[in-house]
Amino acid sequence: MPPDDLPRLHRRRRETSKRDYGRVVVAGGAAGMAGAPALAAMAALRSGAGLVELLVPEPVAGIAAGYDPCVMTRGLPGRADGTFASDAIDGILDRAAGADAVAIGPGMGRSDAVVGIVGHLWERLACPAVFDADALWALARRGLDAIGPHAGPRILTPHAGELLRLLGEEPSSSRAADREGLEHDAAAVAARLDAVLVLKGPGTLIVDRTRRARNDTGNPGMATAGTGDVLTGVTAAILAQGLPAFDAARLATWVHGRAGDAAAEAYGEVSMTAVGVLGHLHVAFRDVAG
Repeated sequence: MPPDDLPRLHRRRRETSKRDYGRVVVAGGAAGMAGAPALAAMAALRSGAGLVELLVPEPVAGIAAGYDPCVMTRGLPGRADGTFASDAIDGILDRAAGADAVAIGPGMGRSDAVVGIVGHLWERLACPAVFDADALWALARRGLDAIGPHAGPRILTPHAGELLRLLGEEPSSSRAADREGLEHDAAAVAARLDAVLVLKGPGTLIVDRTRRARNDTGNPGMATAGTGDVLTGVTAAILAQGLPAFDAARLATWVHGRAGDAAAEAYGEVSMTAVGVLGHLHVAFRDVAG
């Protein structure tokens, strides 16, 4: 069962509409990786967001739109390699202007254009935003000391390798196994960036300038492609429904891990996939609702 102090979503009123539960914009995708932002977008819908819009490079818009008819999909300028072109930033900012939360990075690809887009969004987005996957790579390319102030709440969701890259170290170094050291570094990065940092892994750590919490749900079967994209979507949806960043990160990691545990019960740790986690989010939200 959820811990007593776990943040909760507000109970839904009978007289209500989709616009009462937040608009989420997911920006990501590239050739061969349309599924990553689609997973995040579908997870946001399964986590209560009223409206979800998926922004992807034009070359993959048709593929991304085919995953879920409930997600609004828009193609923006792309490059020949299937990643965002630099001028996609105008469209992202335009669509994000009406969002309650934005998720950036799933399957976004790696290019100089992506580095510029992510840096721009980090600095200018006034709404809460989750930075994951290739957005973390892009921030790391700028260098921790060169990452400037931001206009709104920020949540970063790195695994050990992504945190090391943010620190300017090799993701595959032996330090990846030093959990205690990484948690110390995670707290320092959260303070340096004035952000919430979710260090994924066994006993996921959620930390900001002054607080820290640990999550006890989840299992080794979640070490499979796409589960991090699901967490990104869950987090964005909870942000869009009005929870502060630290509380949203706590609830999202618990829900994500509990859904993973339910998926493991259904399929086993070997055979479960991110789609299974997505398909069991309802179990976690029922548990939280009591």
